[in-house]
Amino acid sequence: MVEVYINQIATSVPDHDVHSKFVDCAPSLLREERHRVLLRRMAERAQIEHRYSFLRPSTDALVFDADGFYRRGAFPNTETRMRFFEQHAPILAWRALDQLNISERKDSITHLIVTTCTGFYAPGIDLQIIAHYGLNPSVERTVIGFMGCYAGLNALKLAQHIVRSEPSSTVVILNLELCTIHLQETDDLEQMLSFLIFADGCSASLVSAKPVGIELQSFTSTIMPASSDQITWRIGNLGFDMALSGKVPPTIAKELPVNLDTILGNRRPEDFEHWAIHPGGRTILDAVQHSIGLPDHRLRQSRDVLRRYGNMSSASVMFVLKEMLQPDTAAGRGCSMAFGPGLTVESMLFETTGS
Repeated sequence: MVEVYINQIATSVPDHDVHSKFVDCAPSLLREERHRVLLRRMAERAQIEHRYSFLRPSTDALVFDADGFYRRGAFPNTETRMRFFEQHAPILAWRALDQLNISERKDSITHLIVTTCTGFYAPGIDLQIIAHYGLNPSVERTVIGFMGCYAGLNALKLAQHIVRSEPSSTVVILNLELCTIHLQETDDLEQMLSFLIFADGCSASLVSAKPVGIELQSFTSTIMPASSDQITWRIGNLGFDMALSGKVPPTIAKELPVNLDTILGNRRPEDFEHWAIHPGGRTILDAVQHSIGLPDHRLRQSRDVLRRYGNMSSASVMFVLKEMLQPDTAAGRGCSMAFGPGLTVESMLFETTGS
């Protein structure tokens, strides 16, 4: 069977760090003082220091952004948010794709996969990439939409299928999310806590049969029972309505050990040197770590990505995998997981080659 590798991963984020601005400003949307206190306390415990956005923070203490995108009593409708996505998404895409020297590789690229759950338009960014970099119009394009945080692993799974069936293929994957354009003017504390972790970010990667980088070995998908209401993402009149229940970490802690043998291919956790866990939030990483019994250093990269960037949905796990492509990464077996609507865990077993 053909071996398939992630040869390279590039990442990008917008210019504006908005995390401290959100922490200062968001509590004012909540009516009850106890909720405002709790939001500030959870922000202190979130282990997030930076989150980036195309929205410029305002210097006004009670105003989110300097351009008036979020005006009290008049948050933007869905059309306005999608126009903003269409305007800014290509900027972030070019920043990541330029690092892969796409223009120089344009004749060898055969497939393009795009994942996003935060913005849609047509003709889409897949066609813009082909035009911008002068790719062959016959490049096969696939857009994976609305799968949330685990879409990055689904894109890698599809890329593996492509290269195994057509070994000469070179697949470009773009994971692009502008999560910060979906803030809601809400008094719901649980919903506001979900906005505390999400951020904008983009990853671009090259996948082929060239034996360099991270070898993709196998994939598993598991749906946790009685949990379909714990992560939801619906299109509303005033943007996309995200619901992230506080029940998610306990559900992961309960159900992950039950499915661990299947996820790990009947190997033991100690057989894995690397753990690329999607940084969905501190409590999610805690649930994974404690339910499997992993030592602290195994989740170092995931916690570092969370601290530096927050949760960028489908792009996040690729930020973690990028850390495992560094020259000083030891060769060894790895496991990656990401969680999303379902409640679903998508997992991948991989091998770092040390090259």
